[in-house]
Amino acid sequence: MPESWNAHNRYAHQEDHDTALPGRDQPIPTASEHFVSGRPLKGPYPEGTETVYLGMGCFWVAERLLWNISGVYVTAAGYSGGFMKNPTYQETTTGLTGHTEVVKLVYDPTVVSLESLLKTFFDEHDPTQGMRQGNDVGTTYRSAVYTTAPEQLATAERVRDTSQAALKSTGRMAKITTEIAPAGEFYYAENYHQQYLAKNPDGYCGLRGTGVSCPIGQ
Repeated sequence: MPESWNAHNRYAHQEDHDTALPGRDQPIPTASEHFVSGRPLKGPYPEGTETVYLGMGCFWVAERLLWNISGVYVTAAGYSGGFMKNPTYQETTTGLTGHTEVVKLVYDPTVVSLESLLKTFFDEHDPTQGMRQGNDVGTTYRSAVYTTAPEQLATAERVRDTSQAALKSTGRMAKITTEIAPAGEFYYAENYHQQYLAKNPDGYCGLRGTGVSCPIGQ
């Protein structure tokens, strides 16, 4: 796929660095353990696990979707894809940090493949909406896959292309705008964001798919 596919999505959210918020040297406080599983949020993780970062709009419901998948060791809500150090939630929502809300996903590839995880990713949200997801509007809600290995990047691009073809086969011409790139710095979100819908079962849930399933694995 030509570089132009991602060119707009990769840079459209990047505000002028001269107007960027200053950030901070120290991480913001957050939880040490996963509220549901009790596993360490920041590791150490079991040998052989792999990590990918997925942005599907609001990270509350995306995280709940992902922690329930067999083979997922731990999840965490946070911010990535930007240029400010250690941002807060309030700062990211200004659009001046460049970040999007993502879920850090640590998984066992012998139990669940990245391909399978990305099928869920593309099926369960609408990756064609650009800088929004449903009623959540802004750069922090853009669709994103941030990878930690070259093989992951290739898999993400392949699953994206398969999902795009599936959409086109139904007559939908909207282009998938998911930002796919090697992972930069990830910053853990505040404690109250971690596993939010386990603590608040009736909380906001804005995740909606396109209704078109990626045919990988079918």
